[in-house]
Amino acid sequence: MDFVPDYWHWIVFGLGLMLIEIFIGSFFIFWFGAAAVVVGILLIIAPKVSVAAQVIIWAISSCSFAFAWFKFIKPLNEDRTKAGLSREAILGEIGQVLTVPSGDKRGKVRFPAPLLGSDEWLMISQDNLIVGDRVIVQDLSGNALIVTKA
Repeated sequence: MDFVPDYWHWIVFGLGLMLIEIFIGSFFIFWFGAAAVVVGILLIIAPKVSVAAQVIIWAISSCSFAFAWFKFIKPLNEDRTKAGLSREAILGEIGQVLTVPSGDKRGKVRFPAPLLGSDEWLMISQDNLIVGDRVIVQDLSGNALIVTKA
């Protein structure tokens, strides 16, 4: 007696694979499960499909879903913000001097758009600056920016 899978076998198999994905977390096995559900739905529509054709449809669908996920969908989900990368987000930005640093006292610089939540920052500079000069951020030192004249 040969086993011939019915539509519900494929659907249960697919849902089982999708549930396994919860515990693995790779989001790869999910696509094998989705393909199995597709084969189950196909068998509801056309119940006379051979077992070999079912397996081939499942394999092609699995590969297609996985390829589409990694090629088209997953790249849309990448974080392109610079959150957590404060140094990289602020280096090279150009601002205008509000107050000049003198001795141990830090100066203040303002940027045209807020950087990391603030448009005014404390600054340290070795250059001779006057109010209104444009400066470029070279590095960070604690909560102050190290700047040079632009």
